[in-house]
Amino acid sequence: MKLRHAMVCASNQNRSMEAHALLRREGFDVSSYGTGAHVKLPGPSLREPNVYEFGTPYKQMFDDLRRKDPELYKRNGLLPMLKRNSSVKLAPQRWQENAADGSFDVVFSFEERVFDMVVEDLHNREHALMKTVLVINLDVKDNHEEAAVGARLALDLCKELEAAESWDDTIDEIVPAFERQHRRKLLYSISFY
Repeated sequence: MKLRHAMVCASNQNRSMEAHALLRREGFDVSSYGTGAHVKLPGPSLREPNVYEFGTPYKQMFDDLRRKDPELYKRNGLLPMLKRNSSVKLAPQRWQENAADGSFDVVFSFEERVFDMVVEDLHNREHALMKTVLVINLDVKDNHEEAAVGARLALDLCKELEAAESWDDTIDEIVPAFERQHRRKLLYSISFY
């Protein structure tokens, strides 16, 4: 069954974009989003993050950081990440404003706080279609190495969901089997559009 997938993290930069890029390369119908109020990237110190509005092109962020301190942002992986992101899509998008993108079958989040925001948003939306959507959380630390691991795990689970005749009927078997195989705990919720 061909499903529509959404990958969601706080800023639509690292974890969701790593998964988006990998799933797209594998031929999946996938989009990605962030749930934060703004896009935040590390800065020269914890108290000085780089903050952008959703919709700011990745290329513009890349140019801004390269202008500010190319060595720092190359060393911490932000410049390569932004370069990858700009090859996947134009700019970070906010989940709460994705209604124009249509509905999804599976929504993946990579931290519990984001999962809660996605589920709450789905519950607060007008349910015009009454279509079921599976929301899954796989906790992944927000660093480049863990994002790559999380993307591969998300891909594995998405392959299993697509291979199922109907994920609605088999999700209670798929999740425990995945948790045992990968030694990762998942949260999931079934919501409606």
